[in-house]
Amino acid sequence: MTTESTPVTTPSAPAPKASARAAKSAAEPPMLTGSGAILASLEKLGVTDVFGLPGGAIMPFYDELMASTAIRHILVRHEQGAGHAAEGYAAASGRLGVCIATSGPGATNLVTAIADAHMDSVPLLAITGQVFSSSMGTDAFQEVDITGITMPITKHSFLVTDPADVPGVIAAAVHIATTGRPGPVLVDVTKDAQQKSAPFIWPPKVDLPGYRPVTKAHGKQIQAAAQMIVEARKPVLYVGGGVVRSGASRELLAFAEKTGAPVVTTLMARGAFPDSHRQNLGMPGMHGTVPAVLALQESDLLIALGSRFDDRVTGKVSEFAPGAKVIHIDIDPAEIGKIRHADVPIVGDAREVLLDLLPAFEAAAAQQKPDTTDWWKRLETLRAQYPLGYVDDPDDGLLAPQAVIEAIGKLSGPEAVYAAGVGQHQMWAAQFIEYERPGAWLNSGGAGTMGYAVPAAMGAKVAQPDRLVWAIDGDGCFQMTNQELATCTINSIPIKVAIINNSSLGMVRQWQTLFYDGRHSFTDLETGSTRAGEETRMVPDFVKLAEAYGALGIRVTQPDEVEPAIRLAMETNDRPVVIDFIVSRDAMVWPMVPQGVGNSSVQYARDHAPEWDEE
Repeated sequence: MTTESTPVTTPSAPAPKASARAAKSAAEPPMLTGSGAILASLEKLGVTDVFGLPGGAIMPFYDELMASTAIRHILVRHEQGAGHAAEGYAAASGRLGVCIATSGPGATNLVTAIADAHMDSVPLLAITGQVFSSSMGTDAFQEVDITGITMPITKHSFLVTDPADVPGVIAAAVHIATTGRPGPVLVDVTKDAQQKSAPFIWPPKVDLPGYRPVTKAHGKQIQAAAQMIVEARKPVLYVGGGVVRSGASRELLAFAEKTGAPVVTTLMARGAFPDSHRQNLGMPGMHGTVPAVLALQESDLLIALGSRFDDRVTGKVSEFAPGAKVIHIDIDPAEIGKIRHADVPIVGDAREVLLDLLPAFEAAAAQQKPDTTDWWKRLETLRAQYPLGYVDDPDDGLLAPQAVIEAIGKLSGPEAVYAAGVGQHQMWAAQFIEYERPGAWLNSGGAGTMGYAVPAAMGAKVAQPDRLVWAIDGDGCFQMTNQELATCTINSIPIKVAIINNSSLGMVRQWQTLFYDGRHSFTDLETGSTRAGEETRMVPDFVKLAEAYGALGIRVTQPDEVEPAIRLAMETNDRPVVIDFIVSRDAMVWPMVPQGVGNSSVQYARDHAPEWDEE
C-alpha cells in the first residue's frame, strides 16, 4: 500500500465523447438507498421539522437523517409525544406535521396520536420502520401489522418494500394528508427497502385513482342556499373546525357580517370567528353557552360550515334543533346527512364555498331583504340573562380554576397559543379565554385524548417559536406525557405549563357527583390539597418533578399569587415553566347538557335551567 498520490492527467481524447458521457450522466437519476430517498423526498416537499424516536427497524433512515442540515429532528421521550407534537405543529401553523417511529411497539405507540389526528382532521405524516420484508408474517421480533392497525384511523396507509417506490409513496402520502379533508397518512417502510438502492426520480409520478377531493361547490346548490338564507327568520351559522383547517376565517367574517346571522363556534372552531365580535354567541354543546345552545335549538335554519353534528353538540339527535332546516357545507361528502338530514347539501372547501356564497346571497338579498330583528332581540335577552360565570371563592378555600385560566388568557392575550388537555380544564379553557384568531386554540376534540397538551404545545412552539405557548393541563393529563418536558429543556423549547391541579380526575368526579350519588370511585389522584391549609400527599410533587426535568417549577395556592406567577412564567424563556395551581376539586363545568337528553335540558348551574321558547 502506498500513500503516494497519483497525478490526475487531463485526457487528450476528443471532447465531444466526454461531453456526451457527462450529459448522459447528468440526466441519469442519482442512486439512493430507500432511507436516503425518504430524506430527499421530505426535503423536496419542504419539511423542516420532524419529531421521532429511533429503533432497530428505522435505523437506516436515522443514519441518513443525522447528516441532514435541512430537517431538524427532535428526539422525544415517547412516540405518543412525537405524534401529538406533530399534531400541535400542524394545528398551530397549518403546515404538515411529521412523526417517526420504529416497528412494533414504537409504531403502536403512535396509534393514539394518529387516531386523534383522524378525528380532528389534522394533516399528519407518520413514518414507521418495518422488519425485513422476508421476515414479515413470521412474528419476527417487533413485527406488527401497523398498516392494518391504522387503516381505519388514517386517510391511507402505505407499506413500502421496494426502494424505488419511496419517492412516489412519500409524495402521495403528503398530498393525501394535506388535501381535501386533512388527516393522517402512515408510510411503513421495511428495513431492507431502506437499505437497498434505487434511482431517485423526482418529481415522481403520483397515481391516485379515485382520489379527487371536490373543493368547488355546485352552482345550483349555492343559489338554493342563498335563497334559503334570505328567507330565514332565525338563522345560525354553526361553525366547525373545518373553517379553521380550510383557512376560511376571513371569508367567514365577511359572510357573517353581510348576513347578520349569529355565529356559534364549536370546540374545534374556537378562534375561527373573533370572540369579541357582537355576532359571536360562543360555543354550543354539552358545555356551551346558554345563548349558543338555545340559538341552535330555536333556529329555523342552520348553516353548518365544516361542522359534523358531533354528539357533544347535538345531544339527543332526535330532539336537536327540531324546527330548523339545514344547509350543510363540508369537504367530506361522507359527513353530509350522516347525523342530520341536509336540505341543501354542499360539498366543497369551506373557504371556496363562502367566496361563492357571499355574492349569491347579496344578489338574493337585493330581491328579498332578510329580517332577523326579532331573532336578535331574543338572543340578546338570552345573552343578558345567562352569561358565563363561576364561584370565585370556593368553600374549601382553594383557588377557583376558572379564575386561574381566565387570568392566563387576559395576561397572555390573543396572539398566544393555548393547548389544552382533556377534561374540566379543557372546557374552562374553551370558555374563559377569548380567542380572536384561528390556530390559537389547540385541543383534542374528537378523540378526547388525555396527555395531548404538553407535546402539542411543544410542537406548536417549534412551529411558531416567536409566540407565547401555554399547555393548560390537568393533574391527570399531565402525568401521561410530562416526560416531554425533558425534550423541551434539551431542545430549548420554552413552553409554559399550567397544571389545574384539583387532585383528581375532575370531569369523571363531576359526573360521579351528579349521576352516581357522589360516589367518587377511584378518581382521587392525591396530587394536591383537598382543603386550604391541610397537609396532604402530593405524589408526585409537580414542582420537584419540573425541576428534575430542568424546568422552572412554581406552586400557587393563593389568589394573590396567580398573576405574579403567570408573569414570571411569561418572562422566563431559557427553559420550560411549570406552574402547579392548587384548585378546588368541587368546581364544576357549567352550563351543562347531561348526556343522552336533548339540548332543551341545558342547565346553567346545578338544578337551574333557563326558561326558553318552546314554540
